[in-house]
Formats: sequence, C-alpha cells, structure tokens
Amino acid sequence: MKHIIIGTAGHIDHGKTTLIKALTGRNTDRWLEEQKRGITIDLGFTYFDLPNGDRAGIIDVPGHEKFIHNMVAGVVGMDLVLVVIAADEGIMPQTREHLDILQLLGIEKSILVLNKCDLVEEEWLELMEEEIKEELSGTFLEHAPVVKVSSVTKTGISELIQEIVRMTSEEVEEKDIHTIPRLPIDRSFSMTGFGTVVTGTLVSGTLAKDATLELYPSGKECKIRNIQVYGENQEECFAGQRVAINISNLKKNEIQRGCVLAPVDSMKNTTLLDVKLQVLDSSERIISNRTRLHLFTGTSEVLCRAVLLDLEEIGPGESGYAQLRLEEEIAVRRGDKFVVRFYSPMETIGGGTILEPNPRIKRRFRKEVIEELSRKEEGSSMDVAELHVKAQKDAMITIQELAKLTALSVEEIQDDVEELQRSGQVLVFPMKKDTFVWHMDYALEAERLLLRELAAYEKRHPYRHGMKKAEIQTTYFKKIKPNVFGFVLELWEQQGKLKRVDEFLCTPEHEILRDAMFEKTAQVLQKGVKEAGYDFVKYTEIPCGGCTAEIREDVLNILREEQLLIKISEDIYTWKPLMDEAVEKIKNMLQENPIVSISQVRDAFSTSRKCAKLILEYTDSVKLTRKTGAESEWTSYS
Repeated sequence: MKHIIIGTAGHIDHGKTTLIKALTGRNTDRWLEEQKRGITIDLGFTYFDLPNGDRAGIIDVPGHEKFIHNMVAGVVGMDLVLVVIAADEGIMPQTREHLDILQLLGIEKSILVLNKCDLVEEEWLELMEEEIKEELSGTFLEHAPVVKVSSVTKTGISELIQEIVRMTSEEVEEKDIHTIPRLPIDRSFSMTGFGTVVTGTLVSGTLAKDATLELYPSGKECKIRNIQVYGENQEECFAGQRVAINISNLKKNEIQRGCVLAPVDSMKNTTLLDVKLQVLDSSERIISNRTRLHLFTGTSEVLCRAVLLDLEEIGPGESGYAQLRLEEEIAVRRGDKFVVRFYSPMETIGGGTILEPNPRIKRRFRKEVIEELSRKEEGSSMDVAELHVKAQKDAMITIQELAKLTALSVEEIQDDVEELQRSGQVLVFPMKKDTFVWHMDYALEAERLLLRELAAYEKRHPYRHGMKKAEIQTTYFKKIKPNVFGFVLELWEQQGKLKRVDEFLCTPEHEILRDAMFEKTAQVLQKGVKEAGYDFVKYTEIPCGGCTAEIREDVLNILREEQLLIKISEDIYTWKPLMDEAVEKIKNMLQENPIVSISQVRDAFSTSRKCAKLILEYTDSVKLTRKTGAESEWTSYS
C-alpha cells in the first residue's frame, strides 16, 4: 500500500478548503479565526480512503499572500498537488506564486481542478479552460489533467477521485522507507495527560514507538511515547505519512516549526549551505552578491545572505552557484529543495537545490570551488562510491573492491569513503588486511531488525539475558564476517543501541523478569536441592508445578550465575552452601589423614558411593584434592 500525501495550491477564496471537505467530509480550518474569516491561515490536515484501498493524507495550504510561508511548509513531502482555480476568476496572483513554489520544490505531479463550475455557463467554462491551458503552456503543468468540479454541488468529485487514483497508482513513486527517518515539524502542542505532541509529514525512513530521536537544531534528545497516523495509534510510521508523535523530555516551547526530528547524531546543524540558485523567469528582481533573502526549506524559514560564487548577479531565468550564509542554524540534507523570497517587500523570486549541507566558507570566483560544486551537482566519484556501497545491502564491501569497481586508485576511494563517513552516509571498519564499508541506510535497517528481534526474543524468553551473539550472527548477519560483526556490535554497544551480557545481546533496557513465576520456580529448585542434601538429585526430577521445562532451565541458569546453585555433573545441581560445607569437611579429614577414600566420604556424608565421588570431583575442581594412583583414593591438591 502506498503512503500518499496530497496538497492543494491556489489563490485565496478559490475553494481549496471546500474542495477538501467535498473529498473527505471534513473541514480543515482548525482555528476560529479561519472559520470566521473564511480563509485558511495555517496548514490544515485530514485524510480520505481511495477506492483502491490506499489512504491519502491531504494538506490544505493557505492561499493568501500573507501566509505564503505556511504554504511552503505544507509542500514538504507532497506527492501530488491539486491546483485549484476558480472557474469564474481564472489564474490569479497567488495561483502563479504557488505554481512557482511547486516548481522550485520539485513537485511535478499535479491535477488542475477547475472549481466553482456551478457558477458559470458552459461556454464560459470552455473558454476559461482554454485560457488556463494557454497560460500554463511551457510550464511543468502543461500536460496536467484538468477536472471540472463544483465543491458545493459535488459535481465532478467522483471523476476527480478517479484521476487521483490513476495518478497515484501509475505515476507517484513510493518514498524510501529504508533510509534515515526525518520528520520536519510543522506544528507542536500540548495535550493534558499526554504532554508534547508534534506533527509533520515523514519525508523519509521509518519511525517506531520507543525510538530515541534528536531534535535539530537544538540537539535535545527525546523518546517516542506514541505514534498516531490519521488519528489511529500505530507501532510504526513510514515515509509518506502524516503523523502525530507524542514525545517525552521536550516541552512545547522548546519546539517550533522548522525543527526536524531524526535519529541521534544522524544530521549536523549548519549556518552555511552550498546551493544551485535559480531565479524565476517571472521575477522582476535580480539577486546580487550578499543579497538578503528569506530561505524556506522543509518547514524552516530563516534569513540569509546569498554569496554568489560564479556570477556577479543572477537575473530572471538565470541560475548560478551560491553559498547561503544563514542567520540561524538549521539541519538539512544534500538534495533538499528550497525557495527564496525577497527580504522586503516579501515576494517569491527563486529557489534551487542544496548541494552541500555542511560546507566550509568559500571564496568567490575560485576555479576549484566551481569545479567542486559542479561535481556535486552532476554526481562525483564519492556519489558513485556510495552507490556501490549501497548496492551491497546487507553485506559490506572493501576499499579494494570499490577501487576495482570504480577504476579509481585505493587512495582516491579512501578519500571518498572518509568523506562519506564524515557525512554519516557509511560506517567504516578497518581490519588488518582491508577496510570494510557499510552503507548507513542498511546499517540502520539492520540495527532496527536486530532490536526488533531482540525485543521479540526477550518477550518470549523473559528469564534470559538475551540472544547468543553467535546465534544472531548466523541467523541475521551471515554475509558479514564474524570478526567484522564483532566490531559492529562493539560500535552499537558504545552508542547505547544494545547491551551485552557475557555472550548474550539484548536491548539496552532489558533486565531479567523477576515475576511470580520466576520466584516460585527459583524457590522450588532451591528447596528441592536443599532437601536432597548430599543425596543429589537431577534437576529434571524436581517437580516445578505449572512451570515448563524451558522456564525451569532459564531460571536454573540465573540461579547458577548468581552462585546460589552450582553444577556438579551434567544434569545435577546443588545448593552452594552445601558444597562449601563439604569443602570444609574434606579439608578437616585431610588434616587427620593425608589420604581419603570414596568409602570414607560416603560414610562421612551419609550418602551413596556415586554421590561421594561427585563430592570429591567437586573438591578437585576447587583445587582442594586430587586423585592418587589408587582407583578410589584422593589426597591433598598441594
């Protein structure tokens, strides 16, 4: 099932909110002021189910020019946009600005919705459709389908839904759920009894309940308490879904629109961006060096200055390389789209693509700088190396193998891999003969898989420390060499992702469950061996009531670790204080006579010959006695 986000765009009062209500039966205007004034001021969210079974989230963005910053925030993560044009007015100023923003942010899948068709005659409607197509000729909407509707009478709504199904099925690509999850926040609030809740469109990856995340750019950590997708509680949410997340450790006033939730240490804050900057054909402005601009990317809005690196100025329809120097920190990734608006008066003038989210300060008109940015725009050797690393999926690739595949020197590949490692895209494990490289996407996926499997295992076996390392490696990581896998586990352990107890691995918070079943079984086992005394009994012969054999063994192993019980033969355990007494008694016997026999021990402990031999084998193990040449005689170890 695809996770789809549909948005609206269009001039104020062209019926975007009414159209959404006709599609979903819900009003997206949340605020009383919006309902009173009849315009959308902030983002509105709802959803509806398509006939093919897909569920589509829908975002209602404001059309008024004063609220364009809210419109830009709403575009994040959209798969399809309904461009709403009133049949009685046609394309208006905010329609054009919305279309410019959609184009700059790379949103190309659109449906032209000619709304309010009930207000005009058929002849006028045909004329308006021709005018709209003519005006959009040469734009990304030139071949967009047109659907005529009336949100009031609901005429054409079923046809619109059919077109949405067709486009989302045939043209909309599914988002990557296996990469690092990122949630740009567009809203935060507090709920009594729950605490802080944030909402947004998950633009990549997967988020799971109880996951620990970092809030960028503040750097504060939080934990997911609960996830809701379209009003329903979920254990996980996926890229392409509108989500509401209840988080701990953060207050509402610590969060604002523009913050991003992502895994801890997966991103880096920045006040510099290397970009390819384009000025709109329709703009009447020219961007000169150090022009002050409003930058919109994700749900962030910050002021910046554009340092032009290859041109003196960028005019309408032109593009060039620039370094944006921001007045506040943000967290973004390479390839993210952005929009810039003029500082004053506020108007959309251009946008582009982020080429490097964490650059060094660059000087203008330097040949090496332009070449570097050109490689980043077109795809550098580092990008090629990353593709080869990513192609290995659940395995790893070595530096030597990468050099062979890319026809580059080992030294060049080493530089690329180090850069990929610094940017958090790969993990590197140096070994004696070679260096192994693992793509971060699959490392995160493997980490998620391991933690999920460990949690499930702990639920099935609450009286164990976790899964054995060897079992995990052979079951889930067969393609990774055991010695390299050891370094992977060491890294995850250092990062606090998992916990190691001797040969066992478990989730960080896992502890042995000491419930009524555990205590009852422990007491029965200890009582059984105490009552048997030196007439040892097999632990399998001790009746444990409703306890299963598996639980009995698990509890027995814990009692043995805690040295309450000790093993004296393959299936015989006894109470440790009993054997401590036995050691003292044998020690006294050896002081009286340097040789003791099985018969003497049997008589001294009022037990059988077999059990007497077990007692002497135990004193051998603690280096008190050793067997002499005679078959049934022991002497002091020293």
